[in-house]
Amino acid sequence: MINGAHVVIYSRDAEADRAFLRDVLGWTHVDAGHGWLIFKAPPTEVAFHPTEGEPSHELMLMCDDLDETIAELAGKGVEFTGEVQEARWGRVAAFRLPGGGEVGLYEPRHPTAHS
Repeated sequence: MINGAHVVIYSRDAEADRAFLRDVLGWTHVDAGHGWLIFKAPPTEVAFHPTEGEPSHELMLMCDDLDETIAELAGKGVEFTGEVQEARWGRVAAFRLPGGGEVGLYEPRHPTAHS
């Protein structure tokens, strides 16, 4: 049956965003042809949240220690947007991709599906 998920991120500068995942985050990848990199993502979980507005999707990368991860990425020149948000379910920050997109960075305070 289903053996994985494929996430697509639309970008104004896909080449720069691919280089970011490869060089800054250090993600393993394969070349699907002509330099089109496909990345191996870390273990993933899916959650559904209610909304009153239009349905949407969001990408959040998970970490064990948000402060440590922010410091490490900031040291590599990653631009963070806004302040760290504290919630009973976790801590969340966001950073900017070179192509203009924003990705959440999340330290959960609840059991995770892959732990």
